[in-house]
Amino acid sequence: MNLFEIVGPVMVGPSSSHTAGAVKIGNVCRKLMSEPVTDARILLHGSFLATGRGHGTDRAIVAGLLGLQVDDSRIPDSMRLASDAGMKVEFGSADLGEEAHPNSVKLYLRGSSGKELEVVAASIGGGRIRICEIDGLTANFSGDCPTLIVHNLDQPGHVAEVTSMLQHKSVNIASMQLYRSSRGGHAVMVLECDQEVPRESIHWLEHLEGVEKVTYYSLLQDGEC
Repeated sequence: MNLFEIVGPVMVGPSSSHTAGAVKIGNVCRKLMSEPVTDARILLHGSFLATGRGHGTDRAIVAGLLGLQVDDSRIPDSMRLASDAGMKVEFGSADLGEEAHPNSVKLYLRGSSGKELEVVAASIGGGRIRICEIDGLTANFSGDCPTLIVHNLDQPGHVAEVTSMLQHKSVNIASMQLYRSSRGGHAVMVLECDQEVPRESIHWLEHLEGVEKVTYYSLLQDGEC
């Protein structure tokens, strides 16, 4: 850990895990959607469920979905901002199992184009988070690096196609994780990168045979290229 992880982030309180981490979860989900969120069903688990209302976890997640940052003074007013933006929000509870972090949430999101996204995420302390699942498959990334998530059929060659593309674009891989539901079934690769992945390369991946879905998390602010 470094000094900033010990001291915690510059944020709107009261809690780095229940408030700042919750904002970051919402913000990462917004970027994974790559379009405005119009409908959000937010299911809280464990400590998020038990103490989240007092810590403003519900408002913090919505603030992140709106694109607010952890130090934005408008976080407490996020429910009104969401209503003004036409975002429908529903809260509930979820039992994600004993293995899930106590500060966990499951989100069902729909975007302005009709795109849908399902995310399980956890706030692990000090404002740090972990994206645990995307659309029912393991993801496991922090949101600290540009991250490419490729859902594909479990067939030979897909890993080579993705890594060769990144090499060609001079994008260095910081970490890479591979998961699959079963042999020959559905698979996912999660690649945290040192540089942003060009948009045209993401579009190229989306059209490869055997690739089912490509999701990209960028560190760029909305509207940047």
